Amino acid sequence: MSSRRSTMVWDRAGVLSAILEPVRLPRMAQIRQRFVDNGIRDIPAVVEREMNRPAIASRIRPGMSIAITAGSRGIANIVVILREIVAAVKERGAHPFVFPAMGSHGGATAEGQRLLLEGYGITEHAVGAPVRSTMDTCVIGTTGGGLPVHLDQYAAAADGIIVVGRIKPHTAFHGTCESGLLKMMAIGMGKQRGAETCHAAGFGRFAEVVPSFARIVLSTGKVLFGVGIIENSFDDTCRIEAVPPDDIEGREPQLLEEARRLMPTIPFAEFDVLVVDTIGKNFSGDGADPNITGTYCTPYASGGPRIKRYVILDVAEDSHGNSVGVGMADITTARLMEKTDYDAMYPNALTSRALNTVRIPMVLKNDVLALKAAVFSSVGIDPEHPRIVRIANTSHVETLCISEAMLEEASKNPSIISIEPPAEMVFDSGGNLF
Repeated sequence: MSSRRSTMVWDRAGVLSAILEPVRLPRMAQIRQRFVDNGIRDIPAVVEREMNRPAIASRIRPGMSIAITAGSRGIANIVVILREIVAAVKERGAHPFVFPAMGSHGGATAEGQRLLLEGYGITEHAVGAPVRSTMDTCVIGTTGGGLPVHLDQYAAAADGIIVVGRIKPHTAFHGTCESGLLKMMAIGMGKQRGAETCHAAGFGRFAEVVPSFARIVLSTGKVLFGVGIIENSFDDTCRIEAVPPDDIEGREPQLLEEARRLMPTIPFAEFDVLVVDTIGKNFSGDGADPNITGTYCTPYASGGPRIKRYVILDVAEDSHGNSVGVGMADITTARLMEKTDYDAMYPNALTSRALNTVRIPMVLKNDVLALKAAVFSSVGIDPEHPRIVRIANTSHVETLCISEAMLEEASKNPSIISIEPPAEMVFDSGGNLF
């Protein structure tokens, strides 16, 4: 048996480059989709209006200590939204603080979760309230199935909790409530222990488990209200709605359907290769949202395009080395692997039980080899005219690039409003796309 260890010098003998040298990459054209721009123009005014509604304002009393959630996703305008909620709480004589509500994210450490929020600009100075981070929890009850329900220790000690979260389709299961306020109560606010307990049931039961956990949290009377956020196809805030606690479970499915209608898509049902420039927890819990890519980690959700090869090129700095989702790719790059922090990625994957999201795909030296390998290894395609779609990330798909072979189909699609002339892909001296 050889005792040779990996040298981390990718393609050191040039064998892969030689195999892939004959592959000719196609010219690509940038296209733009028609999306409805219904973003909120005055975020502070909308938050103020919602906080002033009698059913909401009456729940905040002078002297109360109030915990406000902040999650691990990159939510548009989240600093402004939290700042205005904090200001409204203070105006009524209460004492707010912000706490990370993100389950096992941030490496499942208090400091990691604080730094994750800081990376999004959520600091005491920015939002006007202290940020209190701990992984300690209290068990506040048990579900009908006998499972313990955990709650962040700081939140449990507060007089009230305001649950702030984005509502959107989940990446691993479908149900009446998916990603949103109930899930934040069930998993995010339960820290790693709560998230682990909930995930142990498996994504196949999430549609029933998440509400059952959230009902225990609601039954404590700690939740003053929820603030649901919906984003449009431009990844911009289009709805902010404060929901009294008794109405959350009934209202969230309606908000989820609105979010589903507004979710952007890749406007092609089938093609050969999907290239995602950057993944990250700031874009999706799965690094790249499978509702857009079609690359789900469980059989309990479906939809999106049918593809033969999936290429991921890089991980965002805002993801702090958490490359969850790379395991769904067929091919990735050396630079993504070198940026990966396994102490950030593996606790997240273990807690969710979705180990396939952190498998190692084929790792190639640079972008040009990764793209050539995707074309070379795709069976049953026209290798001289491959159908390739390239997106920056799954939060921004208004503009995307398609290969020349897809131009005729694109020209017949009424949702595509502009098509730039095709051009050769441009790589830097290291073989990576500009």
